[in-house]
Amino acid sequence: MVQAMVEIPEKANQILNIVKAKHNLKTKSEAISLVVMEYGSNMLESQLKPEYLQKLSKLEKEKGVPFKNIRELRKLVEG
Repeated sequence: MVQAMVEIPEKANQILNIVKAKHNLKTKSEAISLVVMEYGSNMLESQLKPEYLQKLSKLEKEKGVPFKNIRELRKLVEG
């Protein structure tokens, strides 16, 4: 684990205290980690690779096999 001394504005400190309380965390370090990980996952998920987007587009265009109920689906699957 890396240790760092950081200076943050008062408003950021208040937000960390709110996050800490809301998620019942013991330390501000845990609150910082939570905020950073959440921001990171949102940021990274929004930047998908072009290859994945192309594959996703192809899958959306595929047509499925229609069925009316679970029995019909079971017949199709179990053949």
